[in-house]
Amino acid sequence: MNTTTPIHRWRAFAVLAVAFFMTIVDLTIVNVALPTIGRDLRFSPSGLQWVVTAYGLAFGGLLLLGGRSADLLGRRRIFLLGLAVFTGASLACGLARSDTVLIVMRGVQGTGAAIVLPAALSIVMTMFPEGADRNKALGIWGGLGAGGATVGLLTGGLLTRYAGWEYIFFLNVPVGLAALALAPRIVPESRLRTDHRRYDPLGALTVTGGLLLLVYTISTAPQDGWATPKTIGSLVASGVLLASFVLVEARAQAPLLPLRLLRSRPVAGANIVGLLLGGGFFAFIFIGTLYMQQVLHYSALMAGVAWLAASLTSVALAGPSQLLVTRIGAGPVMTAGMTLIAGGTAWATAAGVHGSFWADLAGPFFVAGAGTAFTFIPISIAGLTGVAERDAGLASGLLNTTQQLGGAIGVAIASTVAASRTATLAATGQSGAAALTGGFRAAFWVCTVIAALAVPVGLVIPRRTKAQPQPVTPTDTAALDAAAR
Repeated sequence: MNTTTPIHRWRAFAVLAVAFFMTIVDLTIVNVALPTIGRDLRFSPSGLQWVVTAYGLAFGGLLLLGGRSADLLGRRRIFLLGLAVFTGASLACGLARSDTVLIVMRGVQGTGAAIVLPAALSIVMTMFPEGADRNKALGIWGGLGAGGATVGLLTGGLLTRYAGWEYIFFLNVPVGLAALALAPRIVPESRLRTDHRRYDPLGALTVTGGLLLLVYTISTAPQDGWATPKTIGSLVASGVLLASFVLVEARAQAPLLPLRLLRSRPVAGANIVGLLLGGGFFAFIFIGTLYMQQVLHYSALMAGVAWLAASLTSVALAGPSQLLVTRIGAGPVMTAGMTLIAGGTAWATAAGVHGSFWADLAGPFFVAGAGTAFTFIPISIAGLTGVAERDAGLASGLLNTTQQLGGAIGVAIASTVAASRTATLAATGQSGAAALTGGFRAAFWVCTVIAALAVPVGLVIPRRTKAQPQPVTPTDTAALDAAAR
């Protein structure tokens, strides 16, 4: 490539990063607006959760398929397709005037995000070879991922209060249109080059069906009950589908998920830690927001502002995190990050009925926020270490699938524990606020345990991993050079 390539690479990275950040923000931006949305569109109490669940269900269930599609059909092409779907669905969400339309469009929006995210990350991987440049790019990427959830809460609170809940969706439209206009000009195209492109329809069917059913079951179990025939039957069915997927992949000529990827210790370790990170930290955001709004009576805006403590800390430490990964390896940094998250959530268990932000939440938020900087970034780096270019989209989709699946599991378990403990305390005669606080404390302990489980996993990831050459065909190189010029 010519000497101007790095400049163009970073321009392309900026477009991809903005699109990625937009999809992550949308995971949480609606949370603080739910009461307002429920009143305006006359949602039933049980139906309101589907504004969040429909997005997460499609997002988590389709990431693997989106990632492999990017590898086979062209990463920029699939990125643009997903971005168009996401932007159009965002406009439709803002225009929705019924609960059914909003829920359906949130599902479509999640589908667009599941296509955008792995395609974008795999393009980043193909633009930057393993080493300092990729670590720098993934450091920024991880910082955006760590801060996106809390920025979503703040933005949702601001827009709901001063503009209307519709604008949490309308905000995506100009950003998406700008990215759609810029991407064809500055983002390089790449794909798996082969004379005989084979697909794995049975693998795609079993893994997508299994993940969708698993995320759906975990999301609805707190309302339906974990021991009900519906929940147990759905969990068994999802287990059968996922087990079938593993058997299919072991025999397929062109598997959707080559099992050799999981034999890499950095890749397997990063995905396990990603699962536990999603379970611990995303549940912490969910329970912490409920505590602020239901016990401390914070408004949506105040709750969003409070989470800035975690978000800004994470962004501030993103640079040191990627430098440490370059110097000592992803494993030790990841271990330190998950230890900080576990420490922050454990500290939050001391929050009381008459608590305040500075006395009870600021410390836990700063510590957990620091932990996300030292976890999201090494996970992104380790999860792509040694991965051949032909599997870039797939590895990216897998990495994000485990985090989203972990988040769904963590939120479901934490909310179930909180509800059960609250009911038990209320039955003993405690006040509503005291019972809620006791329930949230128990849920914070759940977050702590989940995060702590990741600490030994990070210890077994190699301190340093030798970079592996990424096979690039002459056609791929020509495409990248043309895009850079």
